Amino acid sequence: MDQDAPSGRSGPLPAQQEEPDRSACADIPGQIVFVLQGGGALGAYQAGVYEALHDAGVEPDWVIGTSIGAINGAIIAGNPRERRLARLREFWRRVAYPGSATGGWFPFWDDWLRNLAIVTQGISPFFTPRPGAWLGLQMPVGVDQAAFYTTEPLRETLNALVDFDYLNAKEKATRLTVGTVGVANGRMRYFTNRDAAFSVDHVMASAAFPPGFPSVRVDGETYWDGGVYSNTPLEAVLDDHPRRSSVIFAVQLWPAHGPEPVSIWQAMGRQRDIQYSSRAESHLERQRQIHRLRHVIRELGKHIPEGERDSAAIQELLAWGCGTTMRVIELDAPCFNGDELHKDIDFSSSGIERRWAVGYDDTLRMLRRAPWREDPDPMEGISVHRMERGVER
Repeated sequence: MDQDAPSGRSGPLPAQQEEPDRSACADIPGQIVFVLQGGGALGAYQAGVYEALHDAGVEPDWVIGTSIGAINGAIIAGNPRERRLARLREFWRRVAYPGSATGGWFPFWDDWLRNLAIVTQGISPFFTPRPGAWLGLQMPVGVDQAAFYTTEPLRETLNALVDFDYLNAKEKATRLTVGTVGVANGRMRYFTNRDAAFSVDHVMASAAFPPGFPSVRVDGETYWDGGVYSNTPLEAVLDDHPRRSSVIFAVQLWPAHGPEPVSIWQAMGRQRDIQYSSRAESHLERQRQIHRLRHVIRELGKHIPEGERDSAAIQELLAWGCGTTMRVIELDAPCFNGDELHKDIDFSSSGIERRWAVGYDDTLRMLRRAPWREDPDPMEGISVHRMERGVER
C-alpha cells in the first residue's frame, strides 16, 4: 500500500494471478453506484473490491457509505481517478497494526495481545484513548466528549488523504453521500455533496460509533455513525429523487446468513453479524414492492385516454410512476476460519492484506459474470445478484 505505487497490485498485497478485462465492463448501463457498509477493519474488503473495479476501468458516479464505508467512500470520491487507489492504500497502510507478539507461533495470543493493544492504546492515525474516560463513566463531560477515544487523529488523516476542494467542485466531483443518525432525534440523515458543501466533519460524523467515538457536530446538531440506525445505506439510492436507472455495487461486510452458534462466544459473534447486516434483505424487499407499484402506475397510465391523461390531476398521479431499473450486485465479505467477536478491530497487516485480496478476487469473478447484462423483469424494476465467494445466488 505504498502511496506512490502504481495502480497494479504492489506494496504488501499479494500479487494476483489475473487482471480484469476492461472491455467486459464497457456496457454497464445507467449510473454506477457504490454502496459501502460499516465494519471497521472489515472495510479492507471494500478496498479490494474498489481496486478490481478501478483496474477494470469502472469508476463510480456516486458513492454512498456509512462508518468505514464513508471513510473509504470519501477517499474514492474525494480524489481524481488517478490518485484514488494510492490514497486508499495509504489510509490502510497507516491504520495497519504491524508485527506479531509471538512471531506467529501462537496465533490466539497474537490476536488477543493485538486486540488488547488496540483497545488500550488505539491506532494512532485513527483514534487514541481519551484520558480519564474509564475513571468516570457518569461524569458529565458533554456530548462531544462522551466517548472512550478521541478521533482527532482521524481528522488529520482524512484531511491529508481527501481533497475536499475537489469533492466540492460541482462540475467534476463524484457524488458522495454518508449516513449519520441524529443524537437528539434518533433520525437517519444522509449528507451529500450534491446539496451542500462537504467537509471532514460529515465523514467524521458518519464514523462516530458510540460509546467508543464521540459525536460530531454539523450545522449545530450532533450526529453519530449511521450504523447505529441502519448500517446498509442502500435506501439512499433507491429513494433518490429524481430516480435514475443504476447498477449498484453493494459491498456487505456483515453476513446476514450464517451457521448456528454452538457456544456463547459464537452466539455473541453471530448476534453482531445479524445486528450490523441491518436488515438489508428486508430493505430490498420493501423497495421491490415500492418499485413494482411505480411500474404498475406507469403501465396503467398507458391505458388512460390521451385527452384525460393530460389533465393536471391525472398527471399528478402519474408522476408517482417511473420506468427506472435498478440492478443490485451484492458482494459479501467472507467469514474466515478464526474470525471471532472482535474481527472488526483486526487491523493487523495480515488481516488487512487477506481481506483486501479476497475482495479483489471476488470482484474479478463478478466482473466475469457481468450480471448487469441481464434485463430485470419490467414489472419489478429491481434485480438482485448476490456474489458470495464467487457463487451467484
